[in-house]
Amino acid sequence: MQPYDVVELKEALPEERLAAGVVGTIVHVFEAPRAAYEAEFADGDERTICTAALTSEQVGPVARSQR
Repeated sequence: MQPYDVVELKEALPEERLAAGVVGTIVHVFEAPRAAYEAEFADGDERTICTAALTSEQVGPVARSQR
């Protein structure tokens, strides 16, 4: 995954009040100590709800046909 990719949460993040399946955008990619991604999640008015650092086990790409 790369910056600006559209992604979907694979699991809920209750501490951030985000349900599994919520769609966000990658804003930063971390290479070390292991691959991780900072993703931004927004509401329907495009206001940021939160940003979260996530592993590939927690977030995955959304297929273009699902956007």
